Amino acid sequence: MLDFKEIRRRLKEALDTLIPVANLKEGEIFILGCSTSEVLGEKIGSASNIEVAEHIFQAVYEETQKAGVYLAVQCCEHLNRALVVEEACAKEYNLEIVNSIPHLKAGGATAATAMERFENPVLVESIQGHAGIDIGDTFIGMHLKPVVVPVRPPTLSIGSAHLTMARTRPKLIGGERAKYA
Repeated sequence: MLDFKEIRRRLKEALDTLIPVANLKEGEIFILGCSTSEVLGEKIGSASNIEVAEHIFQAVYEETQKAGVYLAVQCCEHLNRALVVEEACAKEYNLEIVNSIPHLKAGGATAATAMERFENPVLVESIQGHAGIDIGDTFIGMHLKPVVVPVRPPTLSIGSAHLTMARTRPKLIGGERAKYA
């Protein structure tokens, strides 16, 4: 049996590490990738669980709201890793909205939860987020701006799922004679 209080504590601790290091500005985008199957110790995509998703979504959503950043929740491969975002995010970043509704067997439990919990949810095909957390090796890197920099989490797992975190930084250009801030 999962200890949801412990999962929420670990997520808060991880986000308390990542959000300041990422130096997120209000209105930037934070990516959440989560396999509830992996959290439960099962193979990714084999045991999606709404209860697990609700606890994880709520913990991450609360922290991103405090930081004033948009949360984008990645779907599973059956929806080509599309993302659930608030309509305001899609409009602000000029993201193309696509037509599908994530559910337990296509999109996954976490994306389905975001679709229910966001005020005005929409699905977008791609995005370039500024930082993110990946629970269960869902490979959120395709949705982060270049250049991605790993951030070491204070804990290595959420439930049975491997945890990774990342931030982004501007590209360094100009070669050996350039000066950087």
